[in-house]
Amino acid sequence: MTSRLYPVLQTGAFILLALVLCSLIFAAVGLSATETLGAIVDGAFFRPNALAHVLRWGLPLLITAVGVVISFRAGYFNIGAQGQFYLGAICAAFAAEWMRGSPALVAVPVCMLAGMAGGALWALWPALLRVKAGADEVITTMMGNFIAAQLLVHVTSGPLKDPSGSGQQASSRPVEAAWRISESSGSSPVIIAIAALVVLLGWWLVNRTSFGILSGLAGRNPVMVTWQGAKVQRIAISAFVLSGALAGLAGSVELMGPNGRLASGFLPDHGFTAILIALVAGMSVIAAAFIALFFGALTSAGLWLPVMTGLPSSAIDIIHASIALFITAKAGVFRGLLARFGR
Repeated sequence: MTSRLYPVLQTGAFILLALVLCSLIFAAVGLSATETLGAIVDGAFFRPNALAHVLRWGLPLLITAVGVVISFRAGYFNIGAQGQFYLGAICAAFAAEWMRGSPALVAVPVCMLAGMAGGALWALWPALLRVKAGADEVITTMMGNFIAAQLLVHVTSGPLKDPSGSGQQASSRPVEAAWRISESSGSSPVIIAIAALVVLLGWWLVNRTSFGILSGLAGRNPVMVTWQGAKVQRIAISAFVLSGALAGLAGSVELMGPNGRLASGFLPDHGFTAILIALVAGMSVIAAAFIALFFGALTSAGLWLPVMTGLPSSAIDIIHASIALFITAKAGVFRGLLARFGR
C-alpha cells in the first residue's frame, strides 16, 4: 500500500513545493501571492465553461504525454514530441488538401492516420540513428524539433499557403467545416473518445503486453532483457515509433479540431509540456491522464490571468518551470522524508 501511495504523495509534494516557490516569486515582484494563486484557481476551475477549457488544452497534451511515457519507460529519451506533433499536423493538412470534397467518414480517419504516420516517421530516423550508430537520441530528437518548426513555416507559407490569408500569420486553408471534430472550444465527444481510447490502449500496452513488460525492463536493465532473448533494438524502434505516432495524432486532432487549419508556430510548447507531464506522472499512463488535465487547467488559467490580475499569461510558465525544477532535481531530501514516513 505504501509503495502505491508513495508516487502520489511525491507528485503532490512536487506540485505543492512548486506553488510555494511561485508564491515567493510573485511576492518578490510586489504581487499578492494569495490573490494571484486564487486567480489561477478561479481561472482553471471556476470561470464559465471551465471544464470545457480544461479539456480543450488537456486532452491533446494527454495524447502526446502517453506516447512520451511509452518511450521513456523503454529508457529512450525522446525529446522530439514537439517536432513529431508538428509533422503529424503537416501530414494531416496535406491529406486534408488531397481529400477535399470527400465525405467526412472517409476524410477524417485518413487525415488522422496521415498525422500518426507523419509523427511516427519523424520519430523513426532518430531511433535508427540511436540503434544503428549510437547517436544520442536527446540531441537528434531536439534537433528534429527545430527542423520540424522550419518545415511548418515552409509549408504554411508555400505549398499549403492560404491564398486568401491576411499575411499576418502564415497558414493553410481551413479544413472543410464538415470534417471538424470540434469547434474552436476544442472540447467534443469525439476528442474525448480519442483521448480515452489512447489512455486505455496505452495502459493495456505497458501493463498487459509482452512489449510493455520488456520495454519497462529494458529501461532499467537492457542487458538483462538481452539475456532473456528479447531484441532491444526492436523495442527501441517500436517505442520511438509509437511515441511519435501519438504525438502526430495529437497534431491531427488540433488540425481537425480547435485550430481548423495549419498555422506557423502554433502551440510551440505542446511537446515540451507533454514531456513534463510524463515526468511528473512517474511514467504512469493513468497518472499522466490526471496530470495532463491539471496542466490543461493551468493553461486555461493563463488565459484568465491578464483579466484578473494584469499578469501576462506567461506567468503560468513559472509554475511549469518550478515543477520541472523539482522533478529534475529529484528532491532527494524530501523523498527520503516521505520514504521514512511511509515505513
